[in-house]
Amino acid sequence: MSQKSVCFIGAGNMTRSIVSGLIRNGYNPQLIRVTNPSLPKLDAMANDFGVQVFQDNLEAAALSEVIILSVKPQFMRDVCQQLAKLDLTDKFIITKAAGITIQHYQDYFGQPTEIIRTMPNTPTQIEMGLTGLFASKNVPFEHKRFAEQIMQTGGEVIWVEHERELNDVIALAGSAPAYFYLFMEAMVESAVKKGVNENKARQMAQQAALGAAQMAKHNNDISLAQLRLNVTSKGGTTAQAIDTFEKGNLRGLVDNAMTNCIARAEEMAEQF
Repeated sequence: MSQKSVCFIGAGNMTRSIVSGLIRNGYNPQLIRVTNPSLPKLDAMANDFGVQVFQDNLEAAALSEVIILSVKPQFMRDVCQQLAKLDLTDKFIITKAAGITIQHYQDYFGQPTEIIRTMPNTPTQIEMGLTGLFASKNVPFEHKRFAEQIMQTGGEVIWVEHERELNDVIALAGSAPAYFYLFMEAMVESAVKKGVNENKARQMAQQAALGAAQMAKHNNDISLAQLRLNVTSKGGTTAQAIDTFEKGNLRGLVDNAMTNCIARAEEMAEQF
């Protein structure tokens, strides 16, 4: 990976995850700058990774070639308008906020700016994540490749051809870990009601989920439907459970949930 001076605006969990991945992959910590309003998170970043820390966004960004916006959507406009005081001609921007379009960023900055939007999910924190990426038309290949390599430190990456497809990434990957947590939570709750020890129930549920995901990943030539059928003996216990899910319209619930997730992302685009 080429090494550029990078400034992270925001010192939350995703910043920690990406910085940790960069350091593990041999990135020079003195090329990494992290900003945050409060000191405790900055002190932890400096102590844990040896990076430079700042409370002043402008000071850190002015010294950097790449600016990574890692703040919540409701704060993004203010942060971008602050950074607009700088000449951004020789810099490029990587952002991970849901819903905020490249046109919004261009309006916030008020000057031509190279922008790459990313949609990482939380398993990025353990190098098991997936990140969707989309770049504005003026971003050169070199900068796209750099953004890709940064996000690959947390797992797999997928480029989308159209910006609106990032909303599909949110529904399929960004928000999806919560779907599986909910499903496992329901399984554990059911098992506990039946007298199973909660710790053992959780161990079984999470290992089943992990094993099923790995089976799917290692058998891409087999459809998900067939993998399901391979577990489902006719008239057996699994068949009874699957029949219950189908009668309860699980597929319809999932479709509605993902549709509503995408709709919320579109609403956020208008809101911010």
